[in-house]
Amino acid sequence: MERSEDVILTNMCMVYDGRKVLVQEKILKGDMEEGHSRGITFPGGHVERHEPIVDSVIREIYEETNLTIENPRLCGVKDWVEEDGRRYVVFLFKTDRFSGELKSSDEGKVFWTELEDLPNLPVIWHMDRMLRIFDKEEFAELFLEVEHDWRPVLK
Repeated sequence: MERSEDVILTNMCMVYDGRKVLVQEKILKGDMEEGHSRGITFPGGHVERHEPIVDSVIREIYEETNLTIENPRLCGVKDWVEEDGRRYVVFLFKTDRFSGELKSSDEGKVFWTELEDLPNLPVIWHMDRMLRIFDKEEFAELFLEVEHDWRPVLK
């Protein structure tokens, strides 16, 4: 039995200050909708080859926000199996320790918003379920079932 698989590793981090959270109006390329679109999400990106996962989230947050985060805590994962068979894994982190001056990047505009206001913004697909991992810590995984029209399953 084969126990390895092709995997794409990514990260996302909820940087927070009390009940304010740092969000990004990300330009989404090649998402499940046609064409390119924008959506409000937490900043993050890809894990580079042989890069430690925690280092990747620190690097990505700096590249996308100009903030240096400390002590990012892993709080869960979002994952699915792409139609070509590759597993796509998003490591979900959060931290309230950061320094620097906030600046947007070409990945999208970054800004602070109240956590309670987030559901009223044009958020990315399944953000409501991811918040149950990030904020409420009810679940550890959001798995999307491709064969059931990308049905989200919280575990």
